[in-house]
Amino acid sequence: MQRTVFTGALILLACLAPAVLYPTFLMKGLCFALFAMAFNLLIGYVGLLSFGHAAFFGAAAYIVGHALKVWGLPIELALVIATLSSAFLGTIVGWLAIRRQGIYFAMITLALSQVVYFVALQAPQTGGEDGLQAIPRGVLFGLFDLSDSLVLYYVVLAIFLACFFMMQRIVSSPFGEVLRAIRDNEPRAVSLGYQVDNYKLLAFTLSAGLSGLAGALKAIVFQIASLSDVHWHASGEVVLMTLLGGIGTAMGPVVGAFTYVALQNYLAPFGSWVFIIQGVVFVLCVLVFRDGIVGLLGRIRKRIGFN
Repeated sequence: MQRTVFTGALILLACLAPAVLYPTFLMKGLCFALFAMAFNLLIGYVGLLSFGHAAFFGAAAYIVGHALKVWGLPIELALVIATLSSAFLGTIVGWLAIRRQGIYFAMITLALSQVVYFVALQAPQTGGEDGLQAIPRGVLFGLFDLSDSLVLYYVVLAIFLACFFMMQRIVSSPFGEVLRAIRDNEPRAVSLGYQVDNYKLLAFTLSAGLSGLAGALKAIVFQIASLSDVHWHASGEVVLMTLLGGIGTAMGPVVGAFTYVALQNYLAPFGSWVFIIQGVVFVLCVLVFRDGIVGLLGRIRKRIGFN
């Protein structure tokens, strides 16, 4: 009951947030929260550290931009194509990468991500260093005009909530239990008869697809797909978001993403010092509460007597 009330309060707060905060800021936070949530599925529940998730995030941004601007497709179809394309790309990358573990897995994903970055830089369809600009937002289902930022916010919020609850259903299912077993003791999972590589590949594909959906939404919100979306810096950012919020938790990626976006937004007046301040914040987080902000709040809740 407490969890249901808490979840309902958060949803109500998210619905009322545009009355206080800028909708574009909120949409950016939701897009990165979805990105971090997809990455958390891989590192938090399977134990695989990928340094190449920007490939799926950025590729979907370019695909949805091209579908809307060049092909003139409806936005709902463009989002589906972009998400499925990222999932397909994730299947290929995952099939190549899951054969290795640890740092070798991370380096393979990083290398393949750089291949995608090179394609985005050189291909004429992507606009090179200028990227794809002036991406039209379109009209969703012929009813909702997404040129209105407030309407677009509620659409992004609805998609995020659907993905959030779907993710919770996945990790609490028998499939999620097998993923945890692989994370905790892979040889034992193999001895129990599970096809470990198949589970890893499916988790990687799901993570890539959700990352692509996040990138596509971000491209629609800002009406641009650029090289920064597919650069390895974006892969590093999602790692920091997940670490900051709390790996392997439901709300950790969301809290971490909004904290990171808020730091970027409100520390902007400090210019280049913003990177130093962010670095200090992250170092303190790693040293003081290694299980992230959500883990720290959970310990405080237990200490003061809440169940």
